[in-house]
Amino acid sequence: MNESTASSTFDLGKLVEDAKAVITNPVGFYRNMPKTGGYAEPVIFVLVMAAIAGLLAAVFSFIGVGQVGGMAVGFFAIIIMPIMALMWSFIVSLIMFVIWKLMGSPYGFETAYRSVAYSAAIFPIVFFLNLVPYVGSIIGVCWAMYLLFTASQEVHGASRQTAMMVFGVLALLAVFFQISSEIATRKMSAKMEEFGGSMEEFGKSMEKVGEAMEDSEGVE
Repeated sequence: MNESTASSTFDLGKLVEDAKAVITNPVGFYRNMPKTGGYAEPVIFVLVMAAIAGLLAAVFSFIGVGQVGGMAVGFFAIIIMPIMALMWSFIVSLIMFVIWKLMGSPYGFETAYRSVAYSAAIFPIVFFLNLVPYVGSIIGVCWAMYLLFTASQEVHGASRQTAMMVFGVLALLAVFFQISSEIATRKMSAKMEEFGGSMEEFGKSMEKVGEAMEDSEGVE
């Protein structure tokens, strides 16, 4: 793959090849990644990877596995995940653009976006990792940071020592926020389940009251 072959048209075969390369040979992928060529291709890549993760969420919610709150929410994830992933890709790319510039990168925002967008290849695998509480999310965050660390050297020309220092700190911060977020999410989920159980009990109590009133009226 080189810059002359970069294309803005959708190519499923190339998308699959790129995803495999990011996962199995990130150094080689980023070393040969086109630094320009438009936004269409990396945007489509992000949307497809997120849609696959959303589809997995829907399937697992149907069989009652994972943290997805019900089948309807699971299918909704097919729509919401790509939208959230697209927002994520531009926000993270903007942050990384600034960081890479401070690290001496000569490239513009498009190259930063491509570097971030192709890291979305791990989305479907990270979905499975997240089925394991805390440990899975930590592995996912560290994997993502490793891909950006690799892009820093192979795309943006940063030294290994500089990249290790920067992404070591970023990884620690990301893991902290990820764990904090997961703890908060699990607490909220437990409260919602508790609230749902309380409402169910309240409904049953009201039914009993109604039945008792009907019985008393019948006796009269």
